[in-house]
Amino acid sequence: MYGHLSEESLDELVCELRGQLVTFGVQDADLSVLSQSMAQCCKNIKDTVQMLASRHKDIHGSVSKVGKAIDRNFDAEVSAVVAETVWDSPERQKYLSETIVEHLYRQGMLSVAEDLCQESGVVIDMSLKQPFLELNRILEALRMQDLRPALEWAVANRQRLLDLNSTLEFKLHRLYFISLLNGGMANQLEALQYARHFQPFASQHQRDIQILMGSLVYLRHGIEKSPYRSLLETNQWAEICSIFTRDACALLGLSVESPLSVSFASGCMALPVLMNIKQVIEQRQCSGVWTHKDELPIEIDLGKKCWYHSVFACPILRQQTSESNPPMKLICGHVISRDALNKLTNAGKLKCPYCPMEQDPSDAKQIFF
Repeated sequence: MYGHLSEESLDELVCELRGQLVTFGVQDADLSVLSQSMAQCCKNIKDTVQMLASRHKDIHGSVSKVGKAIDRNFDAEVSAVVAETVWDSPERQKYLSETIVEHLYRQGMLSVAEDLCQESGVVIDMSLKQPFLELNRILEALRMQDLRPALEWAVANRQRLLDLNSTLEFKLHRLYFISLLNGGMANQLEALQYARHFQPFASQHQRDIQILMGSLVYLRHGIEKSPYRSLLETNQWAEICSIFTRDACALLGLSVESPLSVSFASGCMALPVLMNIKQVIEQRQCSGVWTHKDELPIEIDLGKKCWYHSVFACPILRQQTSESNPPMKLICGHVISRDALNKLTNAGKLKCPYCPMEQDPSDAKQIFF
């Protein structure tokens, strides 16, 4: 805003000075009048410069406070909540480098990934690299609103996509049909011929196909003026990119999001909480509470976006179950952990902590989520 106002002020000043100088050149004025006019021009220049400097001073004062606010509100030292030896072993460093390389491949930053491989000594098999190259090539084409590479890929992987109950191929054909509708009457015959591609999807997407074919009636008057104008919404391109990424990653056995970006985002959410709890632990001199080994001192809610598998916490011991301490279902239907079951067993009998039913501990069955 300051830059825009400065440009406007300077433009006005230049136009005013140019007009005055032109006027002086045309008029046959004596030197005293000319000197007085030039002095006025100099005064206008000086006033404008002082006004701009004053505005800049106000902005500079606000900007200079930002650095102090950052230092005051953000803790740059986070080593207190990080295990110092976490990346010491060459094997872990190799895993970290491979994760970063995979992230760079996902982002299409192929040259950067290659440089990292050379400098870190990480060797990536070409068979692992090729899917990312193809994925980025197709996504780049979709961002340019070119559907052909994605359609070729979907047709080549049709059966595997059907096994996933994917709607990708149909939505690609649908979007291509809509792009033909955008061309108006000139594409009417081509749109009718292309509609044959919908035949394999008639049973699952009958209603969608009927809507697409019904829109042809309004082609002469313009789809944008018809009841079918929703077909031309621009967010469909972003949606098809998202669907393609999801289904392609599923076929390749990859997560939709980069593991590195998910880990980084989770760390950013967890870090403030960990910094606070670490400070509390130090203040209360409870140094043995948290050893950085295999768990966090408190539960940190990362939101549903970061839910990747089921988690069961024993309602008796208030501990999360694990492979060594799995959840066990009692014959009454209640579920507790194996450690809780062993602790509640008395003289070969177990009384459910939630209902008065007595049972044999050996009747409990392990549950797999």
